[in-house]
Amino acid sequence: MDFSPLKEAIEAKSYEKIADICDELMLQVTSQGIAYQEEWPYAIHLLGHIYVKDINSARFLWKLIPSNVKENQLEVVAAWKIGQNLWLRDYAGVYEAIRGFNWSPEAQGLVNSFSEIYTNRMFQLLLSAYSTISIKDTALFLGMSEEEATNYAAKQGWLVDSASGMLIVKKQPVVKEQKLDHTKLQRLTEYVFHLEH
Repeated sequence: MDFSPLKEAIEAKSYEKIADICDELMLQVTSQGIAYQEEWPYAIHLLGHIYVKDINSARFLWKLIPSNVKENQLEVVAAWKIGQNLWLRDYAGVYEAIRGFNWSPEAQGLVNSFSEIYTNRMFQLLLSAYSTISIKDTALFLGMSEEEATNYAAKQGWLVDSASGMLIVKKQPVVKEQKLDHTKLQRLTEYVFHLEH
């Protein structure tokens, strides 16, 4: 079985392509009647779906994985643990699942990249939902110690109220993009042309 497109994507850190590559490869081998279950990179496939926030596809894949693979490949179970916690919106559990397993070299970069993206996503969620939040809750959402969460938030411009143990959220200025309406531009061009002639 040729996993070279998958290996190339992992080496190039094109993690957003992994789920699609695995899905396509699985369709190919299934349509050709090739037995692939024992050597399939299920953990990478699951992590690929998780990386692109496609938990439904990860759940479907989990149901397709043979029980002997689930019993013998601990990394597959560890990958699904991340998916379960995402499904349940157990933010702290996601970080525990990430840190709670010694990932293979193939999966490590993907997991690290996902963890970074997930932390940024959680920070943006906090930013949009709160004006003040406890340091403890911030640490829970970001999967960090209270000290790390305080430093992380302070670097983002949040104010720390040590007496109350709260963080005061600094809202980012909203940047509005002006959209160019081509019809208005066309009318303006015609008007200027009319004035000149």
